[in-house]
Amino acid sequence: MLRSPITRWLVGIAAFIVILGVLRLKPWHYGSIGEVFRGRSNSTLQELNVGYLPVTRHHLTCPVTDFATRTSTSYRFNSQRFTDFPTVVESIKGGRLDATFMIAPLAMKLREQGVPVKIVYLGHRDGSTVIVRKDLPAQSLADLRGKTFAIPSKYSNQYLVIRKLMDDQGVKPDEIRFVELPPPDMPGALAAKAIDAYFVGEPHAAKAELDGSGRVLYHAKDIWPHFISCVLVVTEKLIRERPDVVRDLVRGIAESGEWAEGHRLEAAKVVAPYFRQDEKVIRYVLTQPPNRVSYRMLTPTDEDLQQINDMAVKAGILERPIAMKDLIDRQFIPLDIKPANINAGQ
Repeated sequence: MLRSPITRWLVGIAAFIVILGVLRLKPWHYGSIGEVFRGRSNSTLQELNVGYLPVTRHHLTCPVTDFATRTSTSYRFNSQRFTDFPTVVESIKGGRLDATFMIAPLAMKLREQGVPVKIVYLGHRDGSTVIVRKDLPAQSLADLRGKTFAIPSKYSNQYLVIRKLMDDQGVKPDEIRFVELPPPDMPGALAAKAIDAYFVGEPHAAKAELDGSGRVLYHAKDIWPHFISCVLVVTEKLIRERPDVVRDLVRGIAESGEWAEGHRLEAAKVVAPYFRQDEKVIRYVLTQPPNRVSYRMLTPTDEDLQQINDMAVKAGILERPIAMKDLIDRQFIPLDIKPANINAGQ
């Protein structure tokens, strides 16, 4: 026992100092006492779920960024897989998702409806394809009169491009029957002859090519050079409350795209498990031909998005034009985009 008052006093002072030291470490921020002394914890990471659909034309950079931040001690971007855009929209509106890739006209529609979102980056250039049944003799869109044509959504750029092509070729709106299908369902529907053609982002076009049920009628880049389909959208709440996370997300997406441009085979290996697709299909998309999809020149310009906005208003998708200053936020895009440091074999 500590009988001396002086001894008890000294022990009390020492205990107080120890307690202060522990409080400074804030152990409740760590998952275990071991992490206190290692100086890192999962709870210190800035985490964010980012929505994507399993299509390489734009969402390839999302799982690549997820993969690249697995070992980060500061940021962790978890890719959240969706199979259709309506579910993405409901997740945004319900406050369950603050960042996602989505088709550009749909982002504009959300803004028109008063949903506070901003476009902060593009997902890709080109990378969509019009596929027709291999047994059909069609050589142009005009040859598809009376046929059933699948699109991802009436809010997609694919639909806007097809509408323009119909005007160019003198095809009336009621001469082609459009149906909306989730992109992963399109190759199977074509093989079963439930549809005759579809316009979609990769790899769901290449899949029909490789299984022999479909062939290419048009590549998007041949109809609309530097075609834009999807954009990276974040909520204004995320921008306001966590701007550093948004900045790092955009940087990660940009650098992942730059890495993918120079490492297409490795990129196929990385994303195949996320897409739940055969790696062979992803490799085909990224190399046949190599310019089938591009992950460069992804800064959203007023000119590009104004063109999409005008086409959407003309098609009746939007009720009125959207001011570009209310739609686009370019402050998070890095001036110097370098390839991400990714080890595909890790």
